[in-house]
Amino acid sequence: MISGISHITLIVKDIEKTAKLFVSIFDAEIKYFSGLKTFSISPEIFLTINGVWIALMQGEPLKERTYNHVAFKSDVETFADYVNKIKAAGVEIKESRSRIEGEADSIYFYDYDNHLFEIHSGTLERRLDSYTRY
Repeated sequence: MISGISHITLIVKDIEKTAKLFVSIFDAEIKYFSGLKTFSISPEIFLTINGVWIALMQGEPLKERTYNHVAFKSDVETFADYVNKIKAAGVEIKESRSRIEGEADSIYFYDYDNHLFEIHSGTLERRLDSYTRY
């Protein structure tokens, strides 16, 4: 039986630089840094974001950007704080897709390796409720 997501692995050119970005935006906590040791396919940093295990592994970045993304949930009260952190980090913010009223707030941004992330202040239930009104 699947009990949830174990971890998310991202291949990045500079694991230390990306880890610092995750700490500054997501308040991530670094749990492990392999340094020169390689137990997997490359050097790696493990961090957690509110209990979610993220593995950063050294490698070649994505060549192209897509809409594939990882979305992190924020409450409505702290959403603006995350927007400010993202802007302060100087990363590229992607224009948000069009939304219908009541769908919640989102901000999308790219890391240094073309991964797309979203901070989203809504829930699935709220989105579906919004859809039923149209």
